[in-house]
Amino acid sequence: MTGLGHASALIETAHGSVLCDPWVNPAYFGSWFPFPDNSELDWDEIGKVDYLYVSHLHRDHYDPENLKRISKSATVLLPEYPTDELHDALRDLGFTKIFRTTNGVVHDLDGLKVMIQALISPTDGPIGDSSLWLDDGTTKLLNQNDARPTELSAFAELGHVDIHMLQYSGAIWYPMVYELTDHAKQVFGEQKRARQFDRTIRYIDDLKATWVVPIAGPPCFLDEQLWQFNDLGTDPGNIFPDQQVFLDHMAEKGYDNGRLLLPGSVCDFAADGAPVAHPYDPATVFGENKEPYLRAYAARKKDVLEAEKASWAHPEIDLLPALKEWIEPLMRQADKMAEGINGPVRLTAVDAERGDVDMVLDFVAREFRAWDGERARYRFSAPRELLEHLVAIHEIDWVNSLFLSCRFSAARVGPYNEFVYAFFKCLGEERLNYAEGWYAEQSTDDEDTELDGWVVQRRCPHLKADLQRFGKVEDGVLTCQMHGWKWRLKDGSCLTSVGHPLRSSPAGETAAAQA
Repeated sequence: MTGLGHASALIETAHGSVLCDPWVNPAYFGSWFPFPDNSELDWDEIGKVDYLYVSHLHRDHYDPENLKRISKSATVLLPEYPTDELHDALRDLGFTKIFRTTNGVVHDLDGLKVMIQALISPTDGPIGDSSLWLDDGTTKLLNQNDARPTELSAFAELGHVDIHMLQYSGAIWYPMVYELTDHAKQVFGEQKRARQFDRTIRYIDDLKATWVVPIAGPPCFLDEQLWQFNDLGTDPGNIFPDQQVFLDHMAEKGYDNGRLLLPGSVCDFAADGAPVAHPYDPATVFGENKEPYLRAYAARKKDVLEAEKASWAHPEIDLLPALKEWIEPLMRQADKMAEGINGPVRLTAVDAERGDVDMVLDFVAREFRAWDGERARYRFSAPRELLEHLVAIHEIDWVNSLFLSCRFSAARVGPYNEFVYAFFKCLGEERLNYAEGWYAEQSTDDEDTELDGWVVQRRCPHLKADLQRFGKVEDGVLTCQMHGWKWRLKDGSCLTSVGHPLRSSPAGETAAAQA
């Protein structure tokens, strides 16, 4: 395996080579860059592969500019997603040999066995995320990348996995962009970082692979406005720890099977001890050398970032009526999401020179209009030019653009509401109709389990994780460690988001009722 940066790797098997998620160019309004820098790799040579796997449409996995350099004779291994967006995007780039996999089914491609597990809830990636399992007859590999399945049994049942590639670092805007005190951000950041590590270790323990390769993070932030998001080892609440930090964490927990892959690193997993040959000393990009490395990287990419910023403003766009024409018809179709939000969401386009544009998405009246001073439980503020750019390119997924850029601020009253972000991910009819149907089909699981003196429904009301494995009870509060959601057991109310009640009761009461 050759590391290519972030979630990208070239996997050479006995039955062909597989290129995964080849990301190079900055993503999310120039906010995210691969760390370490992988732009000097010979992508034309790397692109001469037999198979291409793009796990999902997030722009740190799907890089259309770099994909133009990949051989169009490669066979695309396509996850079975509910929409055709990924298929159509790759087809538009010139890929014609597209193998549509069936979710959870092992396919034999001339000796290379392939299985892709696609996750398809509205909260998975941009309406979908996936993991790739490969078996060339000698070695079994799981590339889990960003995906967070509730369990890995589907892969474990296919035999012992030799190589496990998985995410360990943050890929979100929380808590950094929220209007919180510095202390609150610190506390929430430390909690999120701990959950990330705990979840990754749980996956490692579940699969028990011979070798573990931490991938899919972190990005680095080369814009001075976002510089504070880089983990330079001084902030325990930073949610973007790097590869070496996580490998050190693994070592502290007693694991000695981690392997570091830098862009250009080659690991021979067929050889004893899985030796790695690095293109340079890893110490030059980690630890005390990380900040000077990033400063030099930022200097190299200054022109790229300036060109990106120059493309944003579209002063010819009259923002409020343009957004109203686009978004209001979608609000009127979004019955489940509107019911879940059940109130106004305020959106402010900030511009010190031209003036702010203050708008509101009223999910009760299903109207997009000027803000009239009403109190909103959710409030987003973003540079006016970024919102103009979203209109100009008709970007239907603001989560996979504006929000992941971290170039905005947010505030909320009360718990997290997943329907707000689901709606902003579905600003197109195909996605919206799918998400509405998915929410309509959800129902509470009838099976119960007992946890520390409480009887609760076995499946998490959020995304159906098995609470027998992922549930933890402390001080009368149940935490699902899959995504960190919490419930107050005495009444089953969700402390993390609006709705999503949990069926729960003290074990003694349940036994008495049954008697």
